[in-house]
Amino acid sequence: MVKVQKKAIRKAIIKAGKKSDIPLLGQIIKLIPLRVMIKCVNIYQSDKHCSIYKTYDQLVALLFGQLNKCLSLREMTMGLGLSPEILKDLELRQSPAKSTMSDGNSKRDYRVFELLYQELIKHYRNVYTQTPGYKIIDEIKGKHIKIIDATTMSVCLKLFSWAKFRTAKGGIKAHVSLDEATMLPEMINITEAGVSDRRGVDNFRYEAGTIVVDDRGYFDFKLFMQRIADENHFVTRIKDNTVYESVTEKELTDKNSDAILKDEIIRLTGAAAIGAGINETDLRRIAVYIEKDKRTIVLITNHLDWSADTIAELYKRRWNIEIFFKLIKQNLQIKTFVGTNPNACKSQLFVGLIAYFLLELIRKVISKVKHRFGHFATLIRICLMHYTGLDYVVNEIKDVVKKARESKAIPASIQKAMFT
Repeated sequence: MVKVQKKAIRKAIIKAGKKSDIPLLGQIIKLIPLRVMIKCVNIYQSDKHCSIYKTYDQLVALLFGQLNKCLSLREMTMGLGLSPEILKDLELRQSPAKSTMSDGNSKRDYRVFELLYQELIKHYRNVYTQTPGYKIIDEIKGKHIKIIDATTMSVCLKLFSWAKFRTAKGGIKAHVSLDEATMLPEMINITEAGVSDRRGVDNFRYEAGTIVVDDRGYFDFKLFMQRIADENHFVTRIKDNTVYESVTEKELTDKNSDAILKDEIIRLTGAAAIGAGINETDLRRIAVYIEKDKRTIVLITNHLDWSADTIAELYKRRWNIEIFFKLIKQNLQIKTFVGTNPNACKSQLFVGLIAYFLLELIRKVISKVKHRFGHFATLIRICLMHYTGLDYVVNEIKDVVKKARESKAIPASIQKAMFT
C-alpha cells in the first residue's frame, strides 16, 4: 500500500525529463499542498490587512534563504529578483524588498509556519513512515520511540537582548522531541538559552505506550511521575548523587551481552523523591560498559521486564538526535539569523524545519539514488534556480567529470584559432 502511495506522489508531482517549466525551488514548494497552506493561513489569519507580502511570499523567501544558505535579507531579495520570469514561475508578483521582509518576519505570527510543519508531517505520514534501513528492536516492535534533547544557537546579546544566556552571551535554544523511526522532530519549543533543558519540555506529552529516551538533563522526579501517569516508559541516565536502595538484583545470564554489568530493581529514597511521591515506585537501574569510550554509564527506567540489552540499545539510539542537530546546523541556515526579535527568529527556525522535511521527503521517497544528506542538500542548492526537473536532479546528476560539448556551428579548428 505504501509503495503504491509513493508511486502516486511521484506521478502527481514529479515530471519526467531534464527540463522543467518552473525552477527547482518552485517544484519543491509544490510539495506543500495548497489546501494545507490555506488551512494554516486561515487559522492564524496571517494574510489579514496584507496586500503584497503574503504568507506564501514570506515562505518562498525564507525557504530560498534556507536552501541557498543566505546570510542576510539582501542576499534573499537579490536571489529572488534575478529575473521577472523566475518571479512569475514562483507565483510571486514581485521580489520582496528588505524592509518588507523584515516587517513580515517581525510581525507575522510565527505559529503559522509551526502549524504548516506539523500539517506536512500529518499529510505525508503514510508514505514517510521510517528511514530506509531502520532496524527494529524486536522486543519493543510496534512501540513509538521519542528522543528528547536541546540545542543552542549562539547570538549577540546586544542585538538579541531577549535571548539571555550568560552575562555577556546570548543564545536561542530549541527543545526538540524527535521521532526515532522517521528522524523527524514532532514537538519543538524555542526559548532563550537560559531556559533549562528540563523546563523546556513541560508541555511535551505523549500517548500511552510511548517510549521516551533522554539524557541526565531530564533526570527529574516530577517529570518521571508525569511520564508514569501518562503510561509512558522512560529511559535516561541516572545522576551520580542519586539516593536509592536496592530492592532486588536481577541475575545476568548468557543472553545478556558482556556490556551489561549490573541489573537491579531499586527505590528512590532521597528527600526530593519522597516530595515528588516516586519513592514507592519500583524502578530499574542498569549499569552498562561502553567499550568504545572505556567508561560505564548507569541507566534508569520504569520498565521492569524488557531485557537489559534492549534498555541499553534504546539509550544508544539517543545519539540520533545529535546527528539531526548536526545535519541541520551544517546544511541549513539556522545559526545566523536575519531578524532579531523572537517572532522573526522562530519563523526562520520553523521554516528551516519545513526545508529539512521537504529535503528528507525528496531524498527518501522520491530519489532512487542513495544520497547522504549533506551531499543532497548541496545538490539541491546548486540547482535551486535552474529550470531542471526535480526527478532529473535527484536521480540523474552524478558527481563525475564531464567534458565540454563542442559547438557545431564553429569548427573546432576555428575555435582553437580564436583563442590563440
